[in-house]
Amino acid sequence: MSEHEAGARVSNWNAPNIITGVRILATPFFVWMLLADDGQNGPLRWAAAVFFVLAIATDAWDGHLARSRGLITDLGKLLDPIADKFLTGAALVGLSILGELPWWITIIVLVREVGVTIHRLTIVHDVVMAAAWMGKLKTVAQSVAITLALLPLASVMGAAAPVAVWLNIITMTIAVALTVLSGIDYVLGYLRARRAAGTQA
Repeated sequence: MSEHEAGARVSNWNAPNIITGVRILATPFFVWMLLADDGQNGPLRWAAAVFFVLAIATDAWDGHLARSRGLITDLGKLLDPIADKFLTGAALVGLSILGELPWWITIIVLVREVGVTIHRLTIVHDVVMAAAWMGKLKTVAQSVAITLALLPLASVMGAAAPVAVWLNIITMTIAVALTVLSGIDYVLGYLRARRAAGTQA
């Protein structure tokens, strides 16, 4: 039995898909908390940061749940990357609106993420693209960098505030670099897979 056939027999109304759907629906609330604080580093800002961390955790959890319990569905394959990119994009756009993150960084990341996600969805039935280690590392780097950018650590570190600022700069630089490099790696991987598929045909 193929994975597609197995997935077709699993109800879309399962725990992993519901968790993913809730994450998508709750993301606007995260944006509201982030922007309502207006850069004042108050309770809403901390709440937004905690929400982001919990959402990232549930992203990993529902994926594990789907694989371990055989609850993988075509809907889940579609919604999961959308939820991930929606949350990440919302955080980056929010930080840029607040003037805490240059817009060019947000644009680079969004173009890469949206472009690759749409391309994956369009070729899913033609070319099999295995998950690359650089892409996974990129996801981790983005999660860490955005979490540190959301947490107003500089405001509570006093004299050590510059350390928090530089930590944010370094982690975000690493995340952006991996975003670009993993995008290039994805394109090269797709070309190799397409060439291999053409050879076997």
